[in-house]
Amino acid sequence: MPELPEVETIARGLASRVTGDIIESVWLGSKPEPLKSSAAEIVATLESRRIARVRRVGKHIVFDLEAAGVGRAPSPAKQRNSGRGSQSRKKQAGKSARPRQAKTQSTAQWIVHLGMTGRVVVCPPESDVARHTHLVAKLASGRELRFVDPRRFGRLSVAHGFEAGGAEPLEVRLDHFVSLFQGRKTPIKSALLNQKLLRGVGNIYADESLFRAGVRPRRRAASLTREDLRRLYPAVQEVLREAIALGGSSVSDYVDADGEEGFFQLQHRVYGREGEPCLVCRTPIKRVVIAGRSSHYCPRCQK
Repeated sequence: MPELPEVETIARGLASRVTGDIIESVWLGSKPEPLKSSAAEIVATLESRRIARVRRVGKHIVFDLEAAGVGRAPSPAKQRNSGRGSQSRKKQAGKSARPRQAKTQSTAQWIVHLGMTGRVVVCPPESDVARHTHLVAKLASGRELRFVDPRRFGRLSVAHGFEAGGAEPLEVRLDHFVSLFQGRKTPIKSALLNQKLLRGVGNIYADESLFRAGVRPRRRAASLTREDLRRLYPAVQEVLREAIALGGSSVSDYVDADGEEGFFQLQHRVYGREGEPCLVCRTPIKRVVIAGRSSHYCPRCQK
């Protein structure tokens, strides 16, 4: 699943390519799983809106939308053959998503969660539509914004005044960071993955941060001293910033908005290195499972 650095990289890439463009029309596929908001609500919120900003909130990509001021009705969405099902079924699915609703607010947000395999790509309209495409937004620039997700764990929704829980790890102050974990009986690894505490930190970057801080992932958060947490605080931020600078970690099928892989996986010190020598002390890296998630650590460097 893409974590904070990957989502940040994708959001920045999309921002540079589609900010200021206008969504003229929207086609939605027939699969219900990706839709957290109703099809009609998504279409009504997106169509005839200008993309004012694209940003990351936790693991979400948020498109801030504003009224485009277009004085005409949006053009009908093109029907496209994605290689899945017949044209008639796609036409029916597209029509089912088109009821008009009055837009009573001038600003809104389109929220995309990529799930395990989701991608948001900008394409020329003549390019082949991937088999697992669930949304196509036709832009005034002539391009198309497409959401593709083979496993359908990603989610599409709309909101007016979107807010996410948890503190932003790249902005949280030290005293707030310390207070998030003090007194918690869960393992520190599980606490780092709790999106209600810190938003955006996932398995890879929790492991890498704990290694740099010298803290074992199984330790109860409550057992960490203030000094432990003072080491963990910069470690989390350093790991995330370094990963963003390298375009994230491509450990499965992750690519950025330009279809390029990230390079931070080449810098992993513990994640995915079970049995390999620690880069600091040469002790073999261990792997344990904590709350159903794999965790990698050095038994000598981390206490």
